[in-house]
Formats: sequence, structure tokens, C-alpha cells
Amino acid sequence: MQLIEVVTRNTAREFLKVPGIIYREDKNWISPLDKDVEATFDPGKNPLFKTGEVTRWVLRDGSGSLIGRVAAFVNQQLAHTFRQPTGGIGFFECINDREAAFLLFDRCREWLQERGMEAMDGPINFGEKERFWGLLVEGFDRRPTYLLNYNPPYYRELFEAYGFRTFYEQFVYHMDANVKLPPILEEKFKRLMKAQGFRFEHLNIKQLEKYAEDFLTVYNKSWTGTHKFFRPMTKPEALQTFSKMKGIIDEELVVFGYRGEEPIAFLVCIPELNQLFRYVNGKLNLWGKLKFLFYRRMGKARSIQGLVFGTVPEYRNKGVESGLILTLRDLVVPKKWYRDMYMNWIGDFNPKMSKIVEHIGAKKAFTLITYRKLFDDTAEFERHPVLD
Repeated sequence: MQLIEVVTRNTAREFLKVPGIIYREDKNWISPLDKDVEATFDPGKNPLFKTGEVTRWVLRDGSGSLIGRVAAFVNQQLAHTFRQPTGGIGFFECINDREAAFLLFDRCREWLQERGMEAMDGPINFGEKERFWGLLVEGFDRRPTYLLNYNPPYYRELFEAYGFRTFYEQFVYHMDANVKLPPILEEKFKRLMKAQGFRFEHLNIKQLEKYAEDFLTVYNKSWTGTHKFFRPMTKPEALQTFSKMKGIIDEELVVFGYRGEEPIAFLVCIPELNQLFRYVNGKLNLWGKLKFLFYRRMGKARSIQGLVFGTVPEYRNKGVESGLILTLRDLVVPKKWYRDMYMNWIGDFNPKMSKIVEHIGAKKAFTLITYRKLFDDTAEFERHPVLD
């Protein structure tokens, strides 16, 4: 077998070809967009290159056929927040062969050790946790949602045989749009609205910068101090996040809560784009864009994908969450367009959030695992701490 570092345009193209080889018989697999994958490795599009480092490889067998790929990276903003400096590996694809998989893992480990790392997480992304993060272990009977990692069941055995251990699990929930919500949600919402100054509204795309700033405010207040791994979002990052969604966003799927003029909560959802991207085979070129628009007009995107949900701490458990959910319901259900909703993703270290979504009738659709491998086998292994 031959392991080749991706340093040319040709090897970069080969890196993108590997999944098509692994999944050619899998009817549920949907090719990620090439542009989404390549953006991870583009210093002009990924701000983590300012302090971090990444490389990737493709693997060939003795006859020269592609049989695997992997990437390794050091995110300096995250690596040294753990007891052991920890790098990451991701975009792992491989035939069902332990020798091939271990060759990929070994090279990542060597590369990371050369840069002072003492552990590696995987499969993760050199970027946001909302994309390409975790190994799928339950939910193989469904097509994956947009940017959700998808893989063959045998990958779990390959990771665990190498010595990776569960750092945390992450869940994607599913619920029907017409599910009957618990009466207590209505009661909490009514009590909240009797108090002065609370209101809920959906995004206005013409005021994108304003809502991006409101999102930033709530996001940082919601998670600052909750756990040692949190890094506050910056204003440019918030604007970039909303700008990326501009072409596909449905204004009524993004709901904000306020007390007076103070933003206190948000629920950000988008149409489930893999229901459209399944037709473009990873290529969002001119022909791919035409296909995307055609199938969108044909009504193929009938699910909602919940991306992120947040409430400022002092307003939690007072009916604000109920207000977000009921506002979204009242905007969506009467139109009878969206049939169901996926909620991405909730870690097992956040049981309170799981209880909230399960309380409104959502069921687990996908389970993924984020693994960690300590390079010193005698070191004490710690799972991700549970949030208070």
C-alpha cells in the first residue's frame, strides 16, 4: 500500500473521489458537496489556518487503486484546552481492511506527535462542530442530513480496534411537524407573555447584520462559562455564518426571542438541504445549481433541519424555550409545507437539552460518537464533562 500526501491538484481531486468508491453500493449515502469539503482545506476560507495546521493523505493499494483517505489537523484554539494537547483527524474513508485503516491512523498519529500533540480526536472537522463531526453508529436506515457525517457500520470496529475510546456521543433528533405538543408548553408561554416586554419574531433577511449581532449576543451569553472548551464567537464569524445561509434560508425558520430590545434566545433552522443535494452528486457547478433550483421548485425539500438553539441563562426555564417552539409551529404548520424536523446535534454531556427536545415529542434518529485516542496508553482517560 502507498500513502500519498495531498499536495497537488490531482491528489486533491483523488481525495474527493474516495467516498464515491466506498459508498457506490450504498443507497442512503449522499455525497457531501465538494466545495464544503475543500473549504476546510482552503486558507482563504478557513480562519483556523491563522494559527492552526492541516494536512491530508490518500491511500492506494498495490495495484494503484484508491482505497482510503484521511486528514489530520491541529486547532490551536482547542488543542491546549485539554489535559493532553489534542489534535484531530477527520474525513476518514477506508475499505474494510484493518491494515489499511491502521496505516492511515498511524500516519495521523505520527504527524500530530511531531507537533507536540499527545492525543487525537476523530472523526472531527478542522472547523465548526456542526459539520463533518463524529462517527455514525446508529441511524443507517435513513439518509443523512446536510453536513452530518455518514459512514459504513464497520468503521466503528476499525476505530475501537485501534484504541479510540468514546469521548462523547451526539444525537440528532427527529419529530413530525404535526406532533401534538405538551399542554404545559402552552401554559408556560401564556404565563411568559403576561409579563411585560417579551416578544418573538422571525428573521428579516433585509436586516441580516442586525440579526447576526443578536445571534452573537445570545450565543456568547448562553455558553460562556458553561464549560472550559467554549470559545466565544466573534462578530465577523457571526456575520459569515448568516451570510453563508443567505441563499438557502427560509426567514420563518429562524426565530428570535426578546425582552424589550434585548435579544435573549434564538432557534435557527433551515430547509433540510440534503433532500436537494442528493441530486447533484457533490457538484454545485452550473449544472448542479440548476438541478438544485429545479428540485427545490419541485418541492423536494420538505423537512426542517434545526441547527442551533440557545437561551440566555437568566431566562431559562421561564417559558422562553416554549415561545421559540410555539412561534415556529405557528409559522410553519398552517402552511402544511414542511412535514418534519431534524434537530442537530445534542451531546450526551448536555442532558438538559436532550430532555427539552424529548419532552416535545422528538425521537433519536442518529447517534454519532466523537472518539479520543491517547498516545500514552497508561494515561488516565476522561470523558467530556457533563454540563451543569
